[in-house]
Amino acid sequence: MATETELKLSIDPEAISTLLKHPLLQNTPTHQHLANTYFDTDDLALTRQKVAVRERKMLNQTLLTVKTAGQTQGGLSQRQEWEGPTQPGAFDFRQLVSDAAVAGTLTTVANQLVPVFTTDFERRTWLVTVANSTVEVALDRGTIQANRHGRQGQLPLCELELELKAGDIDALLMLAAQLQAHVALKPTDESKAARGYALFHSLAA
Repeated sequence: MATETELKLSIDPEAISTLLKHPLLQNTPTHQHLANTYFDTDDLALTRQKVAVRERKMLNQTLLTVKTAGQTQGGLSQRQEWEGPTQPGAFDFRQLVSDAAVAGTLTTVANQLVPVFTTDFERRTWLVTVANSTVEVALDRGTIQANRHGRQGQLPLCELELELKAGDIDALLMLAAQLQAHVALKPTDESKAARGYALFHSLAA
């Protein structure tokens, strides 16, 4: 289990070219195409408990991820996260999740899980050193899609995530300030999962 500490920032697509000129982002980024499916029960039992279950396909590998809500304020969030390789549809939560209570809850509903929404985006990442800390800068651009009772919906996705990999949490705020001096970035507490669920609810008959 890891504690994920990140700062999420929204960015206008038209501002990306300016962001990419920032001196701290001049190293060649890593490019990934990430296709993600979020699962829940038909009655959305997991979202009521503020737990997210995601399968992520990248190259020839599928990863199963479980995240809890944790604490989020001003775009800065800290939450529990478990992630490991899996086979599609193989929800072995007892093997993955070290928290017995969370693992037990998920195992109880594992055979009831169905796809709720997807996120599909291109990710560019840089590792940046700030105040003796290491921060991963991830620029995500793509779409969030949901299908409910035959009704389909889609939302654009364009955001910047600053994730602390090593060091002090203040480094996230310092880096955000340096980036915001060059381009408009707005802290947001709304995760991809929260936006996906909101889209799904909007498709109710």
